[in-house]
Amino acid sequence: MSTLEPADRERAQALLMAAIDDELGPDERRELDALVAGDAGLGAELARLRRVKEVTSMVTLRAPSEEVWDGYWKGAYRRAERGLGWLLVGAGALVLGVWGLWHLLWNLFESLWADTDTPLPVRLAVVALVLGGLVLVFSVVRERLFTRKHDPYDREVIR
Repeated sequence: MSTLEPADRERAQALLMAAIDDELGPDERRELDALVAGDAGLGAELARLRRVKEVTSMVTLRAPSEEVWDGYWKGAYRRAERGLGWLLVGAGALVLGVWGLWHLLWNLFESLWADTDTPLPVRLAVVALVLGGLVLVFSVVRERLFTRKHDPYDREVIR
């Protein structure tokens, strides 16, 4: 068990990490030596950390085999193809949807204004209803796009 105060313990940990990475200056080296001399647990921890660094520095990564690389590239091509496919499907659906909505609304307004039997307040109410709905849809889409760009919970928080 360490006899150091929590603040001294944090400083000692920082000095230990710097010592392992060979980043200590002469003053910091003396400070670490004094801390290690005053706490046997700290000296043992320094020895353990040096051993871990020694063992991990001997570890090398194996080069992947040809089968692994082939599988990687097949997966990358598959993802690219599917991504392109979904992009084209989405773009086509968007264009057809906007075109259909435009013609639907145009025909609605055209027939509504051509119909003289429908009272003017009813015609204006239908126009207000449709325009209000479009404004609300536009508002929700705009807000969602803004929120996606600025909301830290979309990207930074792991659920």
